Amino acid sequence: MRPVPPVLFLTLLAINAGNILPGAAEVENRGQKVWAREGSSALLPCYLSPRKHGKSRKQQSDRTSVLWKRHGASAPQELHVVLEVEYTGLRKTALPMRPRVSVLDSALRNGNFSLHINPVRSDDAGLYEAQVTYNTEVQSCQVELGVVTVTLSPPRPVVENEPLLLSCNSSHQASLVETCWFHNGRPVLDSGAFCSLHGALYILRPTVSDSGSWHCQLRYADNEIISATHSLQVLGFDGPTNPVVYAAAGSAADLPCTLNYLPSAFGIHVVKAHWSHFVGGHLQNWSILQNQSSRSFPLHLPVVGPGDAGRYCCAVTVGNKMLSRDMTLAVITVTPGIQGPVSEGSHLLLTCSLTHPQGHEHFQWKHLSSDSAGKKLTVATSHNLKDSRVQTGPILEIPQVSQKDVGIWECSVYGPEGRLGSVEYGLQITGAQVSGPPTIFSGQVTFGLMLTLFFLLMICVLALGLQKRARLPASFPALERIVAVTVPKEMEENQKETNQQTEC
Repeated sequence: MRPVPPVLFLTLLAINAGNILPGAAEVENRGQKVWAREGSSALLPCYLSPRKHGKSRKQQSDRTSVLWKRHGASAPQELHVVLEVEYTGLRKTALPMRPRVSVLDSALRNGNFSLHINPVRSDDAGLYEAQVTYNTEVQSCQVELGVVTVTLSPPRPVVENEPLLLSCNSSHQASLVETCWFHNGRPVLDSGAFCSLHGALYILRPTVSDSGSWHCQLRYADNEIISATHSLQVLGFDGPTNPVVYAAAGSAADLPCTLNYLPSAFGIHVVKAHWSHFVGGHLQNWSILQNQSSRSFPLHLPVVGPGDAGRYCCAVTVGNKMLSRDMTLAVITVTPGIQGPVSEGSHLLLTCSLTHPQGHEHFQWKHLSSDSAGKKLTVATSHNLKDSRVQTGPILEIPQVSQKDVGIWECSVYGPEGRLGSVEYGLQITGAQVSGPPTIFSGQVTFGLMLTLFFLLMICVLALGLQKRARLPASFPALERIVAVTVPKEMEENQKETNQQTEC
């Protein structure tokens, strides 16, 4: 038998391939499998193109229809209609999957018959088949949908300190060998905070730091590896756990109570906050009205003192769940060693104290003074203190109080994160007078007053001398002659008239 030339063989194949009987179906894209997480969206791909029989592409696409069916779980031979789009544009959708399934109309003309499912449910897993009809030509494709489910128990919202169980499973039929968990890309190991049991992960006391991406990886006996990612949101409080608020005695204080998410993001619209403080054997309570559009519920105290210090509790009711956070109010006070007025030259001790120290605080004293350039903050140094070092302890010692020490002394409390709070003490010395430098105008006024007083004094002296001269007796003629030498003529005539009146 003579061998068939390669060119002739390929020509025969092309001729036979074109002889497809009308109504015959060709199955393409077999063996595709798509995995989707429950609650997310899935795309079942199906890309087909009609065979050409001399008709234009437009004529073929005008008579195109698509029918998506799903094989039964118990009886694979049973087909259930999912979605049908006729060439006229009429759509038919199975009631259980309406309106979660769709195809893109604009993509049909380009041969894209992919099925969109959003959101995916766990019972959507199974084998799907699409039949695309071009006039009398039928093509089909099959796609298997696998569903991975990540379950939270209890369901959202997940709140701080409430035990949480994360479980992960899939619709794969093989035996599960191993389950691994990852948080923000890092493997999660059994510890005091996490416990793995039969593939599920138990979080004993969730915190805000547990929010983020949780990834589960399932490995089966047939070496199939399936994974899913869940974004976990833990509803809690902003800021550190058990915060401490520092406030000066006599000042106002605001205790924060702020959630890290708006409750409305979880579909919750009933929120109420409650504050409590146990002091002196009595429980003080404050209630804050419902606030649906905010996540902040602070407590404002207008004036605080040592008696207001201590532990406070903020409890926020979100839906049917309650979150609570404890915090401490620490009051800063200054106690002088001398009660009452402070005299110049005395020995003075100022003690800065904290009602609820945490053990990491340190103190620094500063003297607030002013100069010609404006107010300036001066660190308390050597001019009148015990030594030349900066005063960083809780006690400020002034061996001899002087005018330089008058003013505001500030005690600041510092911690590892920086300045925590401060309190001020005003030092006044008994008998101290504070006056500003005299102005030019005030100096001129003073000089004028002094000059006027001098002239008035001279006039009074002259008048007094003349009055005494007028009362001298006439039996001293020699004295009269002496005075007459210095007295003007007018005064002499007046004296003569006076003598004549006396003789009469």
